[in-house]
Amino acid sequence: MKYNHSSCTTILVGKNASYDGSTMMARDEDSPPEVFNPKKYVIIKPNEQPKKYKIINSDIEILLPDNPYQYTEKPDAIEGSGIFGEAGINSVNIAMTATETITSNEMVLGADPLVENGIGEADFLTIVLPYIKSAKEGVIRLGELLEKYGTYEFNGIGFQDENDIWWMETIGGHHFAAKRVPDDSYVVCPNQQGIQSFDFVDAFGEQKNNICSKDLIDFIKNNHLDLAFYPKKNDEKLENNKNFDFRAAFCSKTDFDKVYNTPRAWFMLRYFNKNSYKWDESNSDFSPESLDLPWCLVPEHKITIEDIKYVLSSYYQGTKYNPYSRYGDLSKKKKYRTIGYASNTQITISQIRSYLPDKIKAIEWMSFGPNPFNELFPQYSRVNDIHNYLKNTTDEVSTDNSYWINRLIGTLADQYYSETIPFVEKYQNLMSKKGHEFINKFDNKFKENKEDASFLENANHEIVEFVKKETNKLLGEVLYISSLNMKNAFSRSDA
Repeated sequence: MKYNHSSCTTILVGKNASYDGSTMMARDEDSPPEVFNPKKYVIIKPNEQPKKYKIINSDIEILLPDNPYQYTEKPDAIEGSGIFGEAGINSVNIAMTATETITSNEMVLGADPLVENGIGEADFLTIVLPYIKSAKEGVIRLGELLEKYGTYEFNGIGFQDENDIWWMETIGGHHFAAKRVPDDSYVVCPNQQGIQSFDFVDAFGEQKNNICSKDLIDFIKNNHLDLAFYPKKNDEKLENNKNFDFRAAFCSKTDFDKVYNTPRAWFMLRYFNKNSYKWDESNSDFSPESLDLPWCLVPEHKITIEDIKYVLSSYYQGTKYNPYSRYGDLSKKKKYRTIGYASNTQITISQIRSYLPDKIKAIEWMSFGPNPFNELFPQYSRVNDIHNYLKNTTDEVSTDNSYWINRLIGTLADQYYSETIPFVEKYQNLMSKKGHEFINKFDNKFKENKEDASFLENANHEIVEFVKKETNKLLGEVLYISSLNMKNAFSRSDA
């Protein structure tokens, strides 16, 4: 087997747009279609964090600050290509997701080429998350590292605390810009540069909602990247622009985007704002191939954990692009790359709840394997140990860890979708219900008894034992259905 990394899909939910007033940040991690990329869930303690961090396949060593915070991560189970910590929460309840591979254009690349020996997705979580006390600090720290070392890829990175979510996008090899997600809104990103407008007055002033590289204005001017048509006064300077057209300057606009990236954003925006715009008609406001989809919107209803799981598991249900369609016009059923698909490796939803004590504010809702056939389960992040079912993943296929058993279920269920989906949906409904039930129970017990970290470890263990039992049961059901439908099945009555 070969191991590698590929595309992802991200959603960010401001605190006033969520069902309970928490900030929520989620991303599914995907691998290329032709490879596996087993993942695990681990805790990195301060004494396990390196003093010097060596960039994989490079001579660069980064001296890291003293006194790192403990943090969780979802690294590759197979060593050799880098850590790829992907998503985690540190011990002061700051979350990070890294990264969403995004796109840019040739003018940007020509002005600031990518840095072959720079830093990137494999490194970001490890060299940033243990050292930040707020989401905004995450933007600032990573921005300084990007300016110093450069990056070898285009990436979108999310930072989250109990009040704020910041979305950061790299620009070329050394530049970046970041925006705070409005409290009443959500943001979606499907492997595309997404920020639409940027306020340079704020970025070089209060930095309340905008932050960028120190020389970004000069970079834009010197390389003729201000491509927007909007009225300008003769004496108007770029640094006075509060509504700079960020997409026109830095985004790609390719045919590939229209089949691989924008349809995913279209489906998610359509789900949360189905009545705000026309999405499906011939004269629709936005189509799956629209390159002007909004970066953020106020949703029509407050967003739940289940909503996020649904859109990150989507295969365009209810549209003519559903690859499992059996009726109607089937010519378009695999036209676009779905969100939930074969190469999903893991989802993490980080939920930080300001209304609870510090030790139980942060929860990671996670699942492994192909998203259409798995389900999220919660884990408290402020613990000192992880269940073996989650942390002991290797390259050996086994039903004794969450990644591989979900990949087996997904592979079998995909082949016999119509016959197995009732069992999958029953499992998903049960897991979702029990997830909330577990969290309500353990939250209340913790508040009543002022419990310690060992209580939360035991709570996580109980949740995982339930997950393990029900997932094994689903594997048995899917295996049974698949076995009955084998191509070489034969009985005496067939003779």
